[in-house]
Amino acid sequence: MPSSSIVIGANPTENHPVAATYLKQAAKRGATLVVMDPRGQTLKRHATHMLQFKPGKDVAMLSALLHTIIYEDLYDKQYVQAHTEDFEALKDSVKDRTPEAMAALCGIDANTLKTVARQYARAESAIIFWGMGISQSVHGTDNARCLIALAMVTGQVGRPGTGLHPLRGQNNVQGASDAGLIPMFYPDYRKVEDVEMRRLYEELWGAAADLKRGLTVVEIMTAIHEDKIHGMYIMGENPAMSDPDVQHAREALAKLDHLVVQDLFLTETARYADVVLPASAWPEKSGTVTNTNRQVQMGRVALSLPGETRQDLWIIQEIARRIGLAWNYAGPADVFAEMKRGMPSLDNITWARLERESSVTYPCDAEDKPGNEIVFGDGFPTQSGRAKLVPVGLVPPAEEPDAQYPMVLSTGRQLEHWHNRCDDAPCQRARRVGAGGGCKPCAGRSSADGSESRRSDPRGNAARCDRAEGRADSAVPPGMVFIPFCYAEAAANILTNPQLDPFGKIPEFKFCAARVEKV
Repeated sequence: MPSSSIVIGANPTENHPVAATYLKQAAKRGATLVVMDPRGQTLKRHATHMLQFKPGKDVAMLSALLHTIIYEDLYDKQYVQAHTEDFEALKDSVKDRTPEAMAALCGIDANTLKTVARQYARAESAIIFWGMGISQSVHGTDNARCLIALAMVTGQVGRPGTGLHPLRGQNNVQGASDAGLIPMFYPDYRKVEDVEMRRLYEELWGAAADLKRGLTVVEIMTAIHEDKIHGMYIMGENPAMSDPDVQHAREALAKLDHLVVQDLFLTETARYADVVLPASAWPEKSGTVTNTNRQVQMGRVALSLPGETRQDLWIIQEIARRIGLAWNYAGPADVFAEMKRGMPSLDNITWARLERESSVTYPCDAEDKPGNEIVFGDGFPTQSGRAKLVPVGLVPPAEEPDAQYPMVLSTGRQLEHWHNRCDDAPCQRARRVGAGGGCKPCAGRSSADGSESRRSDPRGNAARCDRAEGRADSAVPPGMVFIPFCYAEAAANILTNPQLDPFGKIPEFKFCAARVEKV
């Protein structure tokens, strides 16, 4: 069968338009494209199947695909035997999750589930593209485990056109994560509880390292309310707009004894700051970023710094020196050299090579060889060298609709605006583009396009959309309301639920109970 692609938890035409172009071109060449999303999207015009499943029922739908592949004997027995472990436990966990049983839960008919499963399993090569819609859920880790299982049991990994490919949410998320900007990991995803890893980084950094996991952004805000944190230094982040239950976050920011914000613009978060440090933009500094395909890319200064703006590294280093740290980096090349000492992923990738070649993909076998675009062709970086298959339960969303709050609220981005608009909102022309949210009330209710509306949730929050008009949207199914989270005038994250996935610690941005009232 031809190659196959699944897009789930992502809306590439709005959030990753360049990537969406490649998907459209592949479909035009005959590749099978399956889009899975509770909300409709324009990419479905190019898809062979659009699985518009019920919000929060990802695991039910994916379990039905796994059941079909395993119990119709479509899985790759040789690959499973050689490269995975705990297959029998996975098989047993989906035994009763037949497409017929899961259809009622996920809202996709059994025949469609079977067809999509068969196409994926029988494809010569199949790849899964996933986005934040997978992770931003209390069962986000389970969603990811299901996708991993799909790729593993079919052997769709380690070859061109196979595997799982994350569509990252923001610039350099991959590079930041690789470098250790995740509170439970050191660089290269080494667990902070690992005593040997701690010793390595204590020697590298010349300072004591903690074996205790750090807090996520949501946990930090709770710790402020509990008087455990009294000061914050925020760089390039806007939690006063992007955190769930954002009123709780704003109250935390206001409660701090001292808040420093380092950013390009006076964001909503900066308005709570005691000190604002003017940062440098991407074209104003040199350094590397790592793309979602593991491509380490060199960026060079193209513009001079305006006014009293300073290089980010200069600001950070000056603060470090003034609290007694002997930081003497001459520039980003010195920082990169230190990263290489603590990150085996950067082996054979040097600053000089990046200056010469502009980009190199990791892992790279030698300084005179190109990077490896394909990974896991000969095993996995685990003790056994095998991929672990993890059975998952059918965990419901943390907050279900009821008679008083009968709708599901989901949030997301718009093509016209970047994330929470902290970069494009200062431009008045950009502010006027794409304003508004999409709302399709429950079946049986009338829709009043263009009317102002108030959205509220069971936790006592209410967001009045004074400047963002409600409108009917055929992409939004009955019983669901979608609000872009970028508008300060009608902040969707006032309503979102701060409940976290117990493993990944990601909040449930994509599902909370709500009601909509005309005002």
